[in-house]
Amino acid sequence: MAGFIYVLAAAFMWGLIGVFTQYILAEGVSALEIAFWRASLAWIMFLIHAGITKQLKVHRADLPALFGFGFICVTLFYGSYQIAIRDVGIGLAAVLLYTAPAWVAFLSWLVLKEAMTKTKMACVVMTILGVSCISLGPQLVSGASFNLNTFGLIAGLVSGFTYALYYIFGKKFLYRYATPTIFVYALPFGAALLLPFVDFTDKGPQVWMLLIGLSLVTSYGAFSFYYAGLKRLDATHASVIATFEPVVAALFAYLLFGEHFSIFGYMGSSLILVAVFLVVLSGSRASRAAGDEV
Repeated sequence: MAGFIYVLAAAFMWGLIGVFTQYILAEGVSALEIAFWRASLAWIMFLIHAGITKQLKVHRADLPALFGFGFICVTLFYGSYQIAIRDVGIGLAAVLLYTAPAWVAFLSWLVLKEAMTKTKMACVVMTILGVSCISLGPQLVSGASFNLNTFGLIAGLVSGFTYALYYIFGKKFLYRYATPTIFVYALPFGAALLLPFVDFTDKGPQVWMLLIGLSLVTSYGAFSFYYAGLKRLDATHASVIATFEPVVAALFAYLLFGEHFSIFGYMGSSLILVAVFLVVLSGSRASRAAGDEV
């Protein structure tokens, strides 16, 4: 039960990314500056954690992988997700983020040489169809003009792709390090690469509190709770529970900002979320089968 609560708390925290972002955007702070401060402030928190727990050391040979993780999973992921929230809204950005399991299925086949099963292939197809419904839906209704922000849609897909690479990096390179150790090295490098693209604005105490809250809740807190949950649950069950995130995001988007989808948006979102469940449940069956063979 403790593992379930930890992962559910992490999913709830991630679901609040859009809420913090929309309030900060309303204060005139750009999406990329939000991404920069989210990474930088969370780095301070992870640095303190790693210093207290003596988890600062890494092998020099692993630094390229850690910096690669910082570029892909901090610079690109944090930046693209904040842009997606700005351009297509909280709910849709969260749904596009959860194309990640389909990307994981494809990348696991390509990079890790894992089998591309019929279920995984079906999930990739469902995800493509889901995104198509979301993006092309307005054109299909009585010849209506296409009014979805294309750049925001691409940013959302990039966020899902780079989010999927968390798994690939962890499986291939970073499995031997604790979470604080990884982020101590990845976050400052990722933030530094964002720096040339950031136009800094003057910020009052309220904005700084929102930025600190974003970093504390959605980066340091969410990842700490998620990996605490993983110690008590298998990865498949944790992944299923984490799909609570887009539900939380969509709920707050509706309650606080009045966001809602078209009928095609709901159809596409449903296809993507069903694909997520199929991917993680097929992983659960594979794990049980492997256990039976031992």
